[in-house]
Amino acid sequence: MSGHSKWAGIKHKKAIVDAKRGKAFTKVSKELTVAAKMGGGNPDMNPRLRLAMDKAKEVNMPADNVKRAIMKGTGDLPGMSYEEILYEGYGPGGVAIMLETMTDNKNRTVGELRHILTKYNGNMGESGCVAWIFDKKGYLLVDKKTSDEDTIMTIALDAGAEDVRNEPEEENYEILTSPEDFNQVREYLEKEKIALNLSEVTMIPKNYVKLEGKDAEKMLRLMEALEDHDDVQNVYANFDIPDNLLN
Repeated sequence: MSGHSKWAGIKHKKAIVDAKRGKAFTKVSKELTVAAKMGGGNPDMNPRLRLAMDKAKEVNMPADNVKRAIMKGTGDLPGMSYEEILYEGYGPGGVAIMLETMTDNKNRTVGELRHILTKYNGNMGESGCVAWIFDKKGYLLVDKKTSDEDTIMTIALDAGAEDVRNEPEEENYEILTSPEDFNQVREYLEKEKIALNLSEVTMIPKNYVKLEGKDAEKMLRLMEALEDHDDVQNVYANFDIPDNLLN
């Protein structure tokens, strides 16, 4: 899990930086619109929308932008129609990659993503080729300075978490939940005054591919290029890279 924890933290920090140039707003706006379209505009009745609104708050998205994006989803304002498409492929060294996208032109999107993958020694795969490597989970990080392991374990499991992991070399405890219990566990932890460094529903790899040298460097450049693409909402990959390259 250490590889996932490290990269999750980097992605989280990157989203905050991207917000300064509006990059994150595009992705969050799409998520707000699609979430509202699928489950309605009331976050109390729509967990996906509530999570999207939390993301908007995280990147300091103006309230008016949030409101407009939701209204486009509910049909109260005209807006673009987005299609959600999952793409699968491989990166350097055979790393498994999953791409969650939202697009108004899937032919454009798949062509551009195929080009990016090829540029960094990767390739697009068929549907289902790597999906089996990942499990969808709620994922929360708690700074180890917050409390001792036994306390965090007790609170998290009482809240309904599936597992609490403590990697000795990591700065955070990792809490895993089912996607359905994610909001319940997060709200319980917040009620217990447990500060969260990260909370998201994500795809956790069942195994990892260790990369070093040029393959590791290419993999990081590939991840950055994929995440910078406007139609890509999330990128998941099962690489394990030395800490000195991630810092």
